Amino acid sequence: MPDPFAKPSLAYPGALERVIAEFARLPGIGRRSAERLAFHLLKSPEPEALAFAQAIIDVKRTVRHCQNCWHLADGALCGVCADASRDRGLVLVVEQPRDLLALEATGMYKGLYHVLMGRLAPLEGIGPESLTVARLVERIKDPATNPGKAPVREVILGLNPTLEGDGTSLYLAEELKETGVTVSRLARGLPSGSQLEYASKAVLADAIHHRQAAS
Repeated sequence: MPDPFAKPSLAYPGALERVIAEFARLPGIGRRSAERLAFHLLKSPEPEALAFAQAIIDVKRTVRHCQNCWHLADGALCGVCADASRDRGLVLVVEQPRDLLALEATGMYKGLYHVLMGRLAPLEGIGPESLTVARLVERIKDPATNPGKAPVREVILGLNPTLEGDGTSLYLAEELKETGVTVSRLARGLPSGSQLEYASKAVLADAIHHRQAAS
């Protein structure tokens, strides 16, 4: 039997507390921000809140990595790899899907991509085995694994101009030497230490157009 003299609980209801806790687990979201998001969700019309919940379910169930380039896709191949009008002998290597989208927004590049899903960072325990380097080498050595079974004739290194990005570029250039493929890199109109996703379309377009042989 409940104690009639017990003080009422001042905690949030369990369901709301769980939503706050889940929001707080997101990168860059603290407890206060999580509470604001949770209360926004609570005050939203039910159809809107349920649509948000369904979008989360859909992204976890349907979005995957392209089996060819590791870009995000909702099928076996991403839209770029599935496009037969692209130059399939040209592959631009980037660190993350967001870098691919930044370069694609320039409208200057008509080849394919390869997403490494990161960059070499030995101090963080990230080595070649943690990236998709082996898949990239396979695409070059075996044209049958590239879209349209097209031989790769040039690989453009489009990694971020940071210490780790430069180190990864040097490693890839060395790894690709024995394949005989031409290896180039984006022109250095990009400020050192910057990120591709924050560069303007004009800067990225210039970097693609004036790419240089990788040393």
